[in-house]
Amino acid sequence: MINQFHLKDTDATEQFGAALLPYLPEKSLIFLHGDLGAGKTTLVRGLLRHAGVTGTIKSPTYAVIEEYSTNNRKIFHFDLYRLADPQELEWIGIDDYLRQSALCFIEWPSKGNGVLPQADIHITLSHQNDERIVQISGIDFSNIFSIGTCKNNNILV
Repeated sequence: MINQFHLKDTDATEQFGAALLPYLPEKSLIFLHGDLGAGKTTLVRGLLRHAGVTGTIKSPTYAVIEEYSTNNRKIFHFDLYRLADPQELEWIGIDDYLRQSALCFIEWPSKGNGVLPQADIHITLSHQNDERIVQISGIDFSNIFSIGTCKNNNILV
């Protein structure tokens, strides 16, 4: 099942990420799909803020991975955009990360074809007019969100 949501702006994208956190299994591999600037890192930033991460939350584009620990969870955020070869994932120890009881978000998962296992959840972000469209498959969120779930009604189902 694919769930689709319309987000009015960047704030709504962060709110959406925050709203997702309680519904994600403790150990999940989540692939984030979308063009540059679609809001992948923004969505993860909202989730991390809701999890209690303070300070700067940046895109892992140059570092490839950013690690976060909160009171209850470990969260790994990968950005594979700059990978030249999927085998580079083995050099950074991808299997060690994926074995842990953690949320693992991976941007540009196609760069890891042949090395990455199948994702538990796929989240695709795209632009349409002035909105962002979010599509989620792998978990049913249809009964979780409704108009008014997030402040200012920025998320439309």
